[in-house]
Amino acid sequence: MNVFLGVEVQQTQNGIYIGQQKYAREVLKKFHMESCKSESTLLSQNAKFSKNDGAEKVDETTYRSIIGCLMFLTATRPDIIFPVSLLSRFMHCASELHYTAAKRILRYIKGTLDYGLKFEKTKKLFLHGYSDSDWAGSYENWSSTKQDVVAQSTAEAEYVAATLAF
Repeated sequence: MNVFLGVEVQQTQNGIYIGQQKYAREVLKKFHMESCKSESTLLSQNAKFSKNDGAEKVDETTYRSIIGCLMFLTATRPDIIFPVSLLSRFMHCASELHYTAAKRILRYIKGTLDYGLKFEKTKKLFLHGYSDSDWAGSYENWSSTKQDVVAQSTAEAEYVAATLAF
């Protein structure tokens, strides 16, 4: 098997690599970004998104198409899952800020076309977990719960968030 549902598969003695390089190139071409400058990060460091950000609204059809294409790309690109899901929250009220962020993800894809998932045979497995104590600084509250503990410091807040992640 070399390709299955648009996912490219490479099998070796040591494991399996799956990616979507061809699809990623087609997405870049579809949105006229095949010759764009690549970006090294997915989002700017101080990016904060809101429904009512005061920016001009954009064509939602194009925005939804970009986000839909990126969602399909997340099948083999876990590195883009967070920003794509973040931007998908604004498909009904997309502004110029959201559109610019989506195009930044496309520029990141341009520079990382060879990224994918590699499953290798190994004797030891190490699991790493990450958490974010302020829930990515979201202006839009997606849920609200009463905390069991009030943190007295930033370090304690990070510790509480880390214990909740497990």
